[in-house]
Amino acid sequence: MAKEWGYASHNGPDHWHELYPIAKGDNQSPIELHTKDIKHDPSLQPWSASYDPGSAKTILNNGKTCRVVFDDTYDRSMLRGGPLSGPYRLRQFHLHWGSSDDHGSEHTVDGVKYAAELHLVHWNPKYNTFGEALKQPDGVAVVGIFLKIGREKGEFQLLLDALDKVKTKGKEAPFTHFDPSCLFPACRDYWTYHGSFTTPPCEECIVWLLLKEPMTVSSDQMAKLRSIFSSAENEPPVPLVGNWRPPQPIKGRVVRASFK
Repeated sequence: MAKEWGYASHNGPDHWHELYPIAKGDNQSPIELHTKDIKHDPSLQPWSASYDPGSAKTILNNGKTCRVVFDDTYDRSMLRGGPLSGPYRLRQFHLHWGSSDDHGSEHTVDGVKYAAELHLVHWNPKYNTFGEALKQPDGVAVVGIFLKIGREKGEFQLLLDALDKVKTKGKEAPFTHFDPSCLFPACRDYWTYHGSFTTPPCEECIVWLLLKEPMTVSSDQMAKLRSIFSSAENEPPVPLVGNWRPPQPIKGRVVRASFK
């Protein structure tokens, strides 16, 4: 079997291009945001999400992240507006985090690293299947939300409590009746640019909406997220931490702000 990608020194982000050459492409994510260089685009619309809590299906530990999977067989949980030309369907959300509270996000803002970053992955149903959407420059829309340390977030705890059922790699458990918009910050201001998935194969099919305002979680909540394992049940335990890709070259791309 080809060596599997990961986040260790032997298979981490510096090696991904060996198996997935697009990882060295011109539209890779994440990036560093330098707010002084970002222009307000008054043509950018507000965005909205209308999610059906009944579309949440399962929570999964795949050894790389914890992911919540949604039913995307029809237009149930939708993202609209912002930089998007039409509606996009929610497929899954997942997180990236560090080994301690002072880092873990993938995007950075004026050099600031947050404790974690939440990615809500949506695809454009005009392409009929998720697989087809991956081949299109506007195939996927990801809402990125930074997590910073502060007071505990009750809605986030619902997710953390479910982690006990998926402690090790390969475990999946029911996770239903959850509306991820309960995690959104009050302010809907965002930055947008064209980029890629931050995990292999790193397809360059993503319209990013990065929310300016982070969501606040407690240090104890972050510790709980770090309590799951990247190893399987029958293997020596390896904590699942440090599953973030560092910023990639911006290569002339323009980042736009929805706000002044």
